[in-house]
Amino acid sequence: MESHSSTILVVLTLLVSLSAVSLASTSCNFPAVFNFGDSNSDTGGLSAVFGQARSPHGESFFHGPAGRYCDGRLVIDFIANSLGLPYLSAYLDSVGSNFTHGANFATAGSTIRPQNTTIQQSGFSPISLNVQYNEFYDFLPRSQVARNRGGVFAQLMPKAEDFSRALYTFDIGQNDLTAGLFLNMSVAQVKAFVPDVLDKFKDVVKYVHSQGGRFFWIHNTGPVGCLPYVLDRLPVLASEVDRHGCATPFNELAQFFNLGLKHAVVQLRKELPSAAITYVDVYKAKFNLISQPQKHGVEEPIRACCGHGGKYNFNPHLGCGGKIKVHGKEILVGKSCKDPSVWVNWDGVHYTQAANKKIFDQIVDGSFSNPPVPLKMACHKHH
Repeated sequence: MESHSSTILVVLTLLVSLSAVSLASTSCNFPAVFNFGDSNSDTGGLSAVFGQARSPHGESFFHGPAGRYCDGRLVIDFIANSLGLPYLSAYLDSVGSNFTHGANFATAGSTIRPQNTTIQQSGFSPISLNVQYNEFYDFLPRSQVARNRGGVFAQLMPKAEDFSRALYTFDIGQNDLTAGLFLNMSVAQVKAFVPDVLDKFKDVVKYVHSQGGRFFWIHNTGPVGCLPYVLDRLPVLASEVDRHGCATPFNELAQFFNLGLKHAVVQLRKELPSAAITYVDVYKAKFNLISQPQKHGVEEPIRACCGHGGKYNFNPHLGCGGKIKVHGKEILVGKSCKDPSVWVNWDGVHYTQAANKKIFDQIVDGSFSNPPVPLKMACHKHH
């Protein structure tokens, strides 16, 4: 009798274990994505407020400007597409937007901490992360009021239950670092304010959780020391440039931020036990393209594809799509390169569509994530 009971217990334990494994390997079927971020994931927010990202932005996929600072699609576009969802409409874009499967609160130039400058002065967006959360907080109830009106509104807004089942993506922090550097702060001075930046980031994740968000996919920041707009503006010694052409001090600053972000995610998991939070090492995925160009089919890892002049084909006063007047006639000088697909950098600041696809392909299976969970299974907690 005792042996029989033991056998039943073992069988039940195996069934529970197999059930848990099966559950953990089940695709999450996210009905929506809500994104918070900067230009790395802005699908039209800044363009809707301050004017469209001009041609040749968008040329490789949309065949014209599409609100993205890129020749085509961003990593967030590939994320949405891989989940079987349409590309995210920018929350701030009132023309032709559809929020049935989520909304994008990111704007180019956004920071985690609010900046004390206007966008005209510094180039940084007033739509900082706390403002993006305010937009989400407002969108949640108002979307349901609109949906309940029926008709066309019912087809343009998410269902109430989708907010708790959605994936919440974050890609922000790069501009906090460059904002400090562009104010002539030393790397040490920027490092000193990083803890405050990360505290504010944690607050917003907790706020989203308080509104029902449970599944979070958080990108760290990329190798800023490899970007032409940083290399062109900030002086570095020859000894501080690595063999790939990147500025080591600024990349080390990004890695310092990322280490802090990773610790912040660990703390968030303790404070929000009902949440599944995935930390994604986008830095590594991006740096792979720059440090191993041949492996990834890259011919130009550092220089800007679209721009004009200088060592990096980058001019801060005459960017991608920039024109000059010659004898009263406008001449385009900020032209695109012939084949953006073999370049990493698009306009000195942002990545090409081809690079974004290569970044996405590296991170989608979870091999760059902590815990190592694939995108489609990011609703499952792994301890």
